[in-house]
Amino acid sequence: MKEEETQNVGPKHKKGGMRTMPFIMANEACEKLAVVGSSANLLSYLTAQLHMPLTKAATTLTNFGGTSSLTPLLGAFIADAFAGRFWTITVASIIYQFGMVCLTLSATLPGLRPPPCPPTSHDCRPAAATEGQLAMLYGSLLLTALGSGGIRPCVAAFGAEQFEETGQKQSTKMWNFFNWYYFCMGASILVAVTLIVYIQDNVGWGWGFGVPTALMALSVLCFVVGFPLYRHMNPAGSPLTRLAQVIVAAVRKRDVVVPEDPGLLYENDLLDAGISATGRLLHTNQFTFLDHAAVVTPSDTTDSSGAPPSKPSLWRLSTVHRIEELKSLIRMVPIWAAGIPLILAAAQQYTFSLQQARSMDRRLSSSFSIPASSMGVFTIVSMLLTVSLYDRLLIPVARRFTGLDRGISFLHRMGIGFAISVVATFVAGFVEVKRRHRALMGDGVESVFWLVPQYILHGVAEGFMSIGHLEFFYDQAPESMRSTATALFWTAISAGNYCSTLLVIVLHRFTNWLPDDDLNKGRLERLYWLITGIQVLNLGYYTLCARSYTFKPLELRGEEGDEKVKGGEVEMLVSVWPLKFAGEELNESSSI
Repeated sequence: MKEEETQNVGPKHKKGGMRTMPFIMANEACEKLAVVGSSANLLSYLTAQLHMPLTKAATTLTNFGGTSSLTPLLGAFIADAFAGRFWTITVASIIYQFGMVCLTLSATLPGLRPPPCPPTSHDCRPAAATEGQLAMLYGSLLLTALGSGGIRPCVAAFGAEQFEETGQKQSTKMWNFFNWYYFCMGASILVAVTLIVYIQDNVGWGWGFGVPTALMALSVLCFVVGFPLYRHMNPAGSPLTRLAQVIVAAVRKRDVVVPEDPGLLYENDLLDAGISATGRLLHTNQFTFLDHAAVVTPSDTTDSSGAPPSKPSLWRLSTVHRIEELKSLIRMVPIWAAGIPLILAAAQQYTFSLQQARSMDRRLSSSFSIPASSMGVFTIVSMLLTVSLYDRLLIPVARRFTGLDRGISFLHRMGIGFAISVVATFVAGFVEVKRRHRALMGDGVESVFWLVPQYILHGVAEGFMSIGHLEFFYDQAPESMRSTATALFWTAISAGNYCSTLLVIVLHRFTNWLPDDDLNKGRLERLYWLITGIQVLNLGYYTLCARSYTFKPLELRGEEGDEKVKGGEVEMLVSVWPLKFAGEELNESSSI
């Protein structure tokens, strides 16, 4: 059951609301500054300070990044099943803090890193890091990866649940929160890749890691101080156990006839109260095999009357609500998979687009050149501008035409992002043709500003798609599994990066497109156009998925105990253009 403070019924909200945002946003800003500030320039630290070979350093960062992207599944499971989001975030932040302290100590104490070569020596070969020094490094990275696993899947869900879903004004603020959350995250990343990286390169690694460590401590303090104001949702038990119970019950009753009237299937509001605080999920006509789990048989009854049991064995009999939880997750998988190619495309900004920038004219004046690694600033700035304009301009205008409190739905928002990403990689291919042609002709080098359009387009695409993806996971996930569903957002990012790595390895081995030493000897534009083709196919795949997607039908509990059925935002997505909307509320499950 929910705690008393979560039952914010009526116009006066004792807990949650806008007043919690300064604490949550301060936590997010400081935490992201610490995370990005400690990792953005880590490759330089491993090679320059620990004297690690480049390939080993790259492998270390890949393993660290992969682990950090997978641990959110564990953190989300703990939050949904046992600890709740507040305590998961708090404990995970403290674990991350310990990791940052260890990393700072390794960069500060001389005994925790190999000695540098004397300034007067010309033939000195730097000593490699000892096993103890590497153990300190790996231990600190492992702690930060574990800490990230508890923070990433819970912060967005915890912030959104501070707003009621039953009141229109509160619901609108909840969807605005995702824009604010992503804007705050982007702004923090912008500061981290400029200011924090500058401190590391020009002041010292002790200060470069020490500042993020102090910011992480500040984020924990800001978050904990707001404890009395937060709405707290109690954990509802292991979601994986509930899903397994539905599957086992359906298999056990696979030979039982399912009644044509879904009203005869087993429901128990008292049993589901802990996992359906906002409302209960209604029956849908998809994956009907699972409906076998809700058929009441004589072996399920506890007396001769044949009445449905009040406390059944959940491994033999499941409620409709629990079955629909599993159906909701199954329906989300195709939309989740559609986000992977966009991450694959965006990943090239930090690899081959970076190499393009290094080979181009980056001079702003005779004494200053733009660092190649700073070109990503254009992506971040365009993403921030997109989020700001979307929140302040597009939503109010679109709301007048669509009647939706968030302007356009997350499915349309994601579709726009997919389309813009296609254009971004298509443009990148033509820019590479122009760059390579001029380099081979011996006419000098192109200006690095030819790369700006593709960076900007990727930022705009992220502003639409990534936030729409996050909204989708939060809205369509079962209420008791929102941390787990939000973790899928991070696993999509992980999968996209791994797919990029696999694609590059295959092309490097079997083609001459991607040479090791000189881009002018390869055909990088073909990689961009291959990714463009993949994204075009993915856009078609996504359109089919969106058209056939069934929103979860939820019977909401109103402000005065009344109930209404809400199936989500029902929309027709014939193609990305034009956008066409139907109604918002319905009495049965809807199919797009």
